[in-house]
Amino acid sequence: MKLQQLTITFLAFCIAAFSGMKAAEAASFKVIADGLNNAGGLSFGPDGNLYVTEAGSGGNGACVPPSSGQGDPLCYGTNGAVTRIKNGKQERVLTGLPSLALPDGTGAGGARDIQFDATGQPYILVGYSANPDFRDRNLGDTDLGKIITADFNTNSWTSVADLANYELVNNPDGNDLASNPLSLLIDGNTLVAVDAGANNLLSVQTDGSNLQTVTVFPQDILTNPVFPPSGSPSNEPSQVPSQEEAVPPSQFPSQAVPSSVAKGPDGAYYVSQFTGFPFPEGRAKIYRVGVDGQTTIYADNFTQLTDLEFDPAGNLYALQYANQSAWKGNLEGSLIKIATDGTRTTLLSGNGLESPSALTIGADGAIYVTNRGSSPGNGQVLRIENIKSVPEPNSTLGLLAIAALGIGCWQKNRANKMFANKVLALK
Repeated sequence: MKLQQLTITFLAFCIAAFSGMKAAEAASFKVIADGLNNAGGLSFGPDGNLYVTEAGSGGNGACVPPSSGQGDPLCYGTNGAVTRIKNGKQERVLTGLPSLALPDGTGAGGARDIQFDATGQPYILVGYSANPDFRDRNLGDTDLGKIITADFNTNSWTSVADLANYELVNNPDGNDLASNPLSLLIDGNTLVAVDAGANNLLSVQTDGSNLQTVTVFPQDILTNPVFPPSGSPSNEPSQVPSQEEAVPPSQFPSQAVPSSVAKGPDGAYYVSQFTGFPFPEGRAKIYRVGVDGQTTIYADNFTQLTDLEFDPAGNLYALQYANQSAWKGNLEGSLIKIATDGTRTTLLSGNGLESPSALTIGADGAIYVTNRGSSPGNGQVLRIENIKSVPEPNSTLGLLAIAALGIGCWQKNRANKMFANKVLALK
């Protein structure tokens, strides 16, 4: 069962207590934008301004069932947007984008990431968070589940690639049909995207040609996982043990739910994992997908990761949506730095950092984060400041330092992410 869409609807529940890491001197932050609807990825444009996607809050239009087939339907609206932050002011520069969400506006599928190519052209990844078989049948002609390119001057856009249809036709992981594209990377003339619903990494040329699977991320088999108490509210009600189940299953397959992609100084792609239900603490990984296509675990022992970004020195920053299993209801997240020697440092945990969905690094060296990313009307963009932390050694299994690869300083080539961009929707 593809319980992803984080797990298919950027959860809106979530967490606190990061496994095995202590926060050093806590960083502070300043809110530079607020009132966003299910804020997703963000990226600096060629004009030096910051752009952030809003998945919207759905609407009263046609509906599709959630990926699990149980629970409230996801209904259609056209309130997705892209917001520009310029000179301390925010303005929606692209509106009317498709949005799909639960009745309360959470779990939205819609605009999830934005990147600019070398010419300054914006590409936007639009999520979906449901079975793609229902999209055209129930919703008609919509750009949910696609990569689009936009013209802010005319408030218009054009479809480039249909990722949801690719899942419908190919279903690379062989599990239930589900598509929820969450993260986009521009690598030269190639668009690289993560589909959290389909559990895969995809690539397509900027002209829309040669859409293909780069790799598929495997299920985790959890041993004696901790489940929500019987009867707990859940986006995936079929997975909550019923009162009749005296003993929950001791072996439980959990979806990978990849959530973001970043290109490393070694040329490999690094992919974060949110994990599927029951969102086990300490089981999220960072995968490394080499230029040869080989996929290995770069680092592990995280909880519900939503985004990654490298700085010019080769340090990797990971964003943790929640520090505890999502169903526990604690929304505090963490920003973690992984140095080139493998040392981990928690730069910020809690203290206002709640269900963060994406980050990017500005030309000023500051880190910008979309906060409260699964909340309609309450989303924020934060500028993280005063990052002065004392690194602490990390003993987590599976960590391969970039330094070990013999790589020195790296100049990022992601034109639109001086960072970046959910997660998700359920996911």
